[in-house]
Amino acid sequence: MDTLIFATNNAHKTAEIRKVLDGRFYVISLKEAGIDKDIPEPHDTLEANATEKSQTIHRLTGTNCFSEDTGLFVDALNGAPGVKSARYAGPNSQAQDNITKLLQALDGKPARTARFRTIISLILDGVEHQFEGVCEGIIINEQRGSNGFGYDPVFVPNGSSKTFAEMDMAEKSLYSHRKKAMEKMIGHLTGNQTLPAKNNL
Repeated sequence: MDTLIFATNNAHKTAEIRKVLDGRFYVISLKEAGIDKDIPEPHDTLEANATEKSQTIHRLTGTNCFSEDTGLFVDALNGAPGVKSARYAGPNSQAQDNITKLLQALDGKPARTARFRTIISLILDGVEHQFEGVCEGIIINEQRGSNGFGYDPVFVPNGSSKTFAEMDMAEKSLYSHRKKAMEKMIGHLTGNQTLPAKNNL
């Protein structure tokens, strides 16, 4: 089975991606690969941040790897929190801090449409490819549910009445932006989808 290093130590993201891959590839986190490094996300696009992370790990290991960057884009806030989603309430903010700031920013705004976007950067045999997944939905007024992570307690995807945090992993995968990007990557890895290379490293 092919091994891919996932450029993260986020246990929730690792579990979610392993669920999508369903044993087709062996995915290990940075910690499991013996890499103790905090990779910065200094850029103003998801695409550039994903590339930063995957290229950093590829330079360290020389092996096949992938990274992802995800943002929540809220229409009424001109796309915020966007690329800064994980640090919306400050550089050391926790998920609850970010949710609190988001709900305060949306207070009194009738339009609450939003979308999650995920960009995956895969480096395979020294060549980078990128894959995008999008989930449209709305931000609700109150938090519901205890599953998931990040903004999941306030995001309801189109086609459901539940927040991501009210869903188990199997139900969330029916809507997940991350799964959509992963499926494109899997298609590429298994030869069912061909995309032009983004960068030769």
